[in-house]
Amino acid sequence: MLKLIDYYADWCGPCQQMKPAMHEVEEEFSGKMQFQQIDVDQEEHREQVQAAGVMSIPTFAIVRVDEKGEEEEIDRKLGAMPKDALVSWLNEHLEKEPK
Repeated sequence: MLKLIDYYADWCGPCQQMKPAMHEVEEEFSGKMQFQQIDVDQEEHREQVQAAGVMSIPTFAIVRVDEKGEEEEIDRKLGAMPKDALVSWLNEHLEKEPK
């Protein structure tokens, strides 16, 4: 199963611009992949953000989650993007996944 992780902050303008598109994409891809939003300013996420090497936001990471729940990052994009670009990127990775 694939998962899209959205690293964001509430004060980040481009992150806020992406919010409506992210909500729509999450609905459209429901059942096809998982979604997780991580606020980089929250202390509880600091270790995960550092381990992922997030240096700018928004950062979008596609990870493969195996049957044990272990995650492996397979691709990453930085910065805001149009919804259609996000959808294309996700579909590109979903098409490569074994059924």
